[in-house]
Amino acid sequence: MAKKKEEKQKRPAIGNASIENAGVVQPQPITETLISNYMPYAMSVIVSRAIPEIDGFKPSHRKILFTMYKMGLLTGGRVKSANAVGEVMKLHPHGDQAIYETMVRMGKGNEALLHPYVDSKGNFGKAYSRDMAFAAPRYTEVKLTPICQELFADLDRDAVDMVDSYDGRMKEPTLLPVSFPSILVNSNVGIAVGMASSICPFNLAEVCETAAALIRDPAHPVESTLKGPDFPIGGQILYDPVELRKVYETGRGAIRVRSRYRYDKDANCIEITEIPPTTTVEAIIDKVVELVKGGRAREIADVRDETDLSGLKLTIDCKRGTDPDALMKKLFKLTPLEDSFSCNFNVLVGLTPKVMGIREILEEWTAFRLECVRRRIHFELKRKQDKLHLLKGLEKILLDIDQAIRIVRETEEEREVVPNLMIGFGIDEAQAEFVAEIRLRQLNREYILKRTDEIADLEKSIAEMQETLKSRSKLLGVIVAELKSVAKKYGQPRRSEIVYAAEEEEEEPLEETPDYPVNLFFTREGYFKKITPQSWRMSSEHKLKEGDAVIETFEATNRAHLLFFSDRGQVYKAQASDFEDTKASVLGDYIPAKLGFDEGESAVYLAVTADYSGYVVFGFENGKVAKVDLASYQTKTRRRKLTGAYSIKSPLAGIWAAPEDGVLLLTASNGRMLLLDTARISAKTVRDTIGVQVMNVKGRHTLVSLVPYQEGRLQNPHRYTPRTIPSAGYQPQQEDIMEQTTLG
Repeated sequence: MAKKKEEKQKRPAIGNASIENAGVVQPQPITETLISNYMPYAMSVIVSRAIPEIDGFKPSHRKILFTMYKMGLLTGGRVKSANAVGEVMKLHPHGDQAIYETMVRMGKGNEALLHPYVDSKGNFGKAYSRDMAFAAPRYTEVKLTPICQELFADLDRDAVDMVDSYDGRMKEPTLLPVSFPSILVNSNVGIAVGMASSICPFNLAEVCETAAALIRDPAHPVESTLKGPDFPIGGQILYDPVELRKVYETGRGAIRVRSRYRYDKDANCIEITEIPPTTTVEAIIDKVVELVKGGRAREIADVRDETDLSGLKLTIDCKRGTDPDALMKKLFKLTPLEDSFSCNFNVLVGLTPKVMGIREILEEWTAFRLECVRRRIHFELKRKQDKLHLLKGLEKILLDIDQAIRIVRETEEEREVVPNLMIGFGIDEAQAEFVAEIRLRQLNREYILKRTDEIADLEKSIAEMQETLKSRSKLLGVIVAELKSVAKKYGQPRRSEIVYAAEEEEEEPLEETPDYPVNLFFTREGYFKKITPQSWRMSSEHKLKEGDAVIETFEATNRAHLLFFSDRGQVYKAQASDFEDTKASVLGDYIPAKLGFDEGESAVYLAVTADYSGYVVFGFENGKVAKVDLASYQTKTRRRKLTGAYSIKSPLAGIWAAPEDGVLLLTASNGRMLLLDTARISAKTVRDTIGVQVMNVKGRHTLVSLVPYQEGRLQNPHRYTPRTIPSAGYQPQQEDIMEQTTLG
């Protein structure tokens, strides 16, 4: 029979025992409770989990990448993800599933990052799909991508501090010495206690160019080189200069992103190939189905997900007679096919969360990188100095190799070899140890001469390092060179297209606009007149305000499109039919009042077109010229106002619009002139392009005018035509000055 279990011995009761203050409620102010209990937890979440630091990584990202680097996965082959996760757990006190999910997001196969850090093999799911789950870690394989070389290149050269891991068994870096601003290159989203971080990604080449430009010139306009966010899945960014400037300056704001689509006429279907980063394919389909069931999208026959190995594709079958553009316009309004990415550039700087704009983030990164480079050079300098010191000792041996051999041979005890060499040649202990460790086969003059020849190179290198350490500008030059190298190695074309958002949209009128010939006049003060040819023949004497003059005259039709460019980089659109027929004897319509210009805004130029063919050429005071396709100002709806009509980085010197290329006369404040054939400049579709340098203006001089060249205005026009641009221009000859005076 089985033995009965012995009963547990009960602990004897202690007589007259009591718990002090048992059942007594101790009052405590809520502030003390928050400070003692809540704040430590909140700070732990903020600092150790949710908010990225200036190197662009959260602690979990950094631990995973560092562990994989120590495993030799930067240069070696792939390993099972389960093995990598297991190694990370030695450094990171988290469960394997949480670690693996973080690794998945950094993987190339997930498509969540512009520049993935993990080279994945196997099913890693898709960031744009809710239901495409990643495979278990035992089925997938990982290694580090080549760009990780820029994360770890200086790690073994004392560029950053190393600290104990959570259990004190290992060392890990506090930050990674990244050689480019990874904080802005790959998106980072985190939710902490009472705060959050949401950083959108930007194009690597544009970020590196902007960072280098700010190092060279702290006043560099960020928008000129950093065009806008660049999402891994692509999409179209609706350009809003006011909101984008807000994001750049404050780190807060919203970026509108729209899906990209194409229409297959033969199959009568719309194929969506890129969607906003804030949604998923399943969420879009659910919303479209809901609209169809509710009778709000009767044009749709079917919707399905056709995503395969070639990439994302969401197909919408249209019913016969459906206008695909009109349907997509409706879907943009009613579904996540158009969505906003909320920006909150919250970054840990010195373990303190701080919301910063682009300029401030790049300045903080530059300061961090500057310290990394300084520490790296100090480390390399110390190594070279130590090596030089040893070779200096070896150089003394060169004077008498036989004596060195004799000292070693005649020394009775091994421990006396080093002291005897020190005495014999006047060298210190480190040098003597180095000499004593030389093998017998190396004690020849050729070996020693080769080693001592390194002394001159080492001395030169040490001197250069010391000079670099003394000069902040040289240290910054090192950073700029590294940024250029990274951009060249890993730069990619933009994935997200930038398009211009409508600020004010009006539906096109349904009624037919009467068409007849008209004469259009625009004055320096911003007055506009539309006069019929009959009225113009009867009276052609303009009534103008004192000091005003007609600067532009056009023969057009009543259906012509009018583009009034303002002095604030905006364009206001209208049709000739929007204005009443008038006479030369009246002042006409004051354009800023007629079209609702902003307060203090003035009209500076009028472009007239029937089909938006041709170009608009902008000349700026800094000598740059921009050529923009007139089609860039065409919209499907009647937009009264378009921002970003031209670049405002430099004051405007002149505007010229024409249906085809022509020759322009550029004049600088120093009197120099230049003839430019606009065919030599490539046209851009981005309206606010800063242009290309055409005329070099130095000092206080600027480009003051850009006007179409009239035959006969210059005696020798070939003299003013440069062979290459940019050019400083040419001083006018006396006869040309007289000709200008006569024509003026």
